[in-house]
Amino acid sequence: MAASADRRDGAGRRDGAERRHRYGSPSMKRPPLRRLWQYAETHRGHVFRAALWSILNKTFDIAPPILIGMAVDVVVNREGSFLSRYGLETPRSQLVLLSALSFVIYAFESLFEYLQGLAWRNLAQNIQHQIRLDAYAHMQHLEMAYFEEQSTGNLMAILNDDVNQLERFLDTGANEVLQVSTTVLLIGGMFFVLAPSIAWVAFLPIPVIVWGSFRFQRRLEPRYAAVRERAGAIGGLLANNLGGMATIKAFTAEAREESRVESESERYRTANHRAITLSAAFSPLIRMAILVGFTATLLWGGILALEGSLAVGAYSVMVFLTQRLLWPLTRLGQTFDLYQRAMASTNRILDVLDTPAEIVSGDGVLDRGQVKGRIEFQDVGFAYRTGFPVLCDIDLDLAPGATTAFVGSTGSGKTTLIKLLMRFYDVSSGSIIMDGHDIRSLELPHLRRAMAVVGQDVFLFHGTVWDNIAYGKPDANHEEIRHASEVAEAHRFIMELPEGYDTIVGERGQKLSGGQRQRLSIARAVLVDPPILILDEATSSVDNETEAAIQRSLARLIVDRSTIVIAHRLSTIRHADTIHVIEEGRVVESGTHEQLVDRDGSYAALWRVQTGEAVD
Repeated sequence: MAASADRRDGAGRRDGAERRHRYGSPSMKRPPLRRLWQYAETHRGHVFRAALWSILNKTFDIAPPILIGMAVDVVVNREGSFLSRYGLETPRSQLVLLSALSFVIYAFESLFEYLQGLAWRNLAQNIQHQIRLDAYAHMQHLEMAYFEEQSTGNLMAILNDDVNQLERFLDTGANEVLQVSTTVLLIGGMFFVLAPSIAWVAFLPIPVIVWGSFRFQRRLEPRYAAVRERAGAIGGLLANNLGGMATIKAFTAEAREESRVESESERYRTANHRAITLSAAFSPLIRMAILVGFTATLLWGGILALEGSLAVGAYSVMVFLTQRLLWPLTRLGQTFDLYQRAMASTNRILDVLDTPAEIVSGDGVLDRGQVKGRIEFQDVGFAYRTGFPVLCDIDLDLAPGATTAFVGSTGSGKTTLIKLLMRFYDVSSGSIIMDGHDIRSLELPHLRRAMAVVGQDVFLFHGTVWDNIAYGKPDANHEEIRHASEVAEAHRFIMELPEGYDTIVGERGQKLSGGQRQRLSIARAVLVDPPILILDEATSSVDNETEAAIQRSLARLIVDRSTIVIAHRLSTIRHADTIHVIEEGRVVESGTHEQLVDRDGSYAALWRVQTGEAVD
């Protein structure tokens, strides 16, 4: 069987070690910004518009210092000013023109500031919305093995915290980077036009800043990746603890769990501290480099102006523009910090989107109304991990319209059969046939809509009783909901609830008893009227009276449909058409209740234990 478990079927199943490697980090081969750019292909037009508004906003923002320099030139040189060359002879007319230009320039600067802010924020919201939906939708198509290897808290952190981190960068950081780049290019050009002899002084810090930025990026990237991992870990711990609060209280483990949260939070704080320690040093170092450039320009340009080789107006422009050039770079540290956090989050989000689904839907269409419910397990073998088989050489033929039961000890593989039938997992070898179709050839929605499961662990969503019953058929009317509830013997207790069918059941149905949740689960199955009904320990966790009521409901529900029952209480399946006994992944006995009792094998031994006839 170990050899057969290694074989791959059409869906391409891998063992746990291979999945962990693949789910690990496909991002390592491509920079996160490139991955994000490829993902945002449909938004590129919006990106270009937002970038254009940012560039125009910064262009008009740089213009006022030039006008100030011209005004100084007018005041100092009067009729010999720069503007006098263009027909404006009086200083008054020149100042009027400069005032008018200032008004127009500030108006355009304000307009483009509004447009760029609107564009970037809308872009951030649109990408945030799309990437969250895409990541969630993709998660829903991943196989159950993926969720067994990922903590709920970590996945929640990806869908919420990481997506929000990316949104924050797109909201402000991208615009900041563009505006700094525009500033360097435009002011650099002006410097070399006005005074090429001292332009190099103003740009002296730029290479240091660029080199430092790349240096910091390489060192910060793994630190912020660690921060996001620790955020996912603490999210997972908190999600588990909040979901298991009753157990924590029952075992008076509050202090222990508080200590665990404290330890995990300390790891998160330490990871953040390592990142902050490095990123906080970035801005002061940049400021020191900027100070060198600014003071050098102030001193060298002033000397040239005193000597008469540089016009006073040009000197004024250079001093103002040096500030416009260098001081925005002091915000580069914050922008860079935001960028690194966003790229760490981007990698985590896109890693999810790049994870291929193991369970691949077929393209065969199954007409639900024509499903007979004949199910064949043909030489089925399965292993959750290679080398550790759970099912071995299962050959079964489940007759349509009949009730087939599976019994056996815990861990024998009974529930695994159901998971394979619903394609939560794919077989490692062999095949499962439904009405003549290999289930791997069918579209997953068509396959799963042919079945309904009533399990031991009932999951109810936070919402009303009505919403939970109608979950499989949202458009059900009042008569259908009431009929399903009556068949499940749930209508009476529902009407006794404070708001009847509009009563909120709480998260996972915690406001209801186990028997009430179970009956709502049965009502949910009744409503969808499935051709194939699966009952997985449906009455194992309720009292005898509730069990009797549920058994009456199930007796009505299984009429004229194929039913698969998994049970530990043999009394609940003694009237099944066929009973299969599974031990250690193999079918060891099959027959009716009477046949198996007469055979005096494994089933008979279980029966004697449960009826009190067994003797130690």
